Amino acid sequence: MNTAPVRVYADTSVYGGAFDEEFAQASRTFFSEVRQGRFELLVSPVLEEELADAPESVSALYREMAASAESAVSPTEAVQLQEAYLRAGIVAPKWADDALHVAFAAVNRCSMLVSWNFRHIVHYDKIALYNAVNLVQGYGKIGIHTPQEVIEYEDQDV
Repeated sequence: MNTAPVRVYADTSVYGGAFDEEFAQASRTFFSEVRQGRFELLVSPVLEEELADAPESVSALYREMAASAESAVSPTEAVQLQEAYLRAGIVAPKWADDALHVAFAAVNRCSMLVSWNFRHIVHYDKIALYNAVNLVQGYGKIGIHTPQEVIEYEDQDV
């Protein structure tokens, strides 16, 4: 079955997760599926900024992925959407960069965002609020999942 790749934004936690015992398997499988063309990856300036001081292994993974990824556009539009998220009280200003990751994904029309950030992004209440603001601001809904939820599993019975 040949299908078009899914346009996806992976936040900082997924890159770091590839080197964290708890999240490594799903994160590495996700990036493997990016390499195989199942996902079309989008990167952003906030992602690059957050990973600037990351351990070399994380930075190297980001550089590898960014080399074939699409770079986010419309930073001004993303900041405006981030501000709408903050006005809606989805996250406190202290966590504005988390909202900016979601904004870049929405503004750049990603089908989904993957993250291990359960507190500010991959949370039942937060997902509904992000998508409500997206709709009010003229953007579509975005799927927000962990890498574990989106990777393919070998033993799937269809």
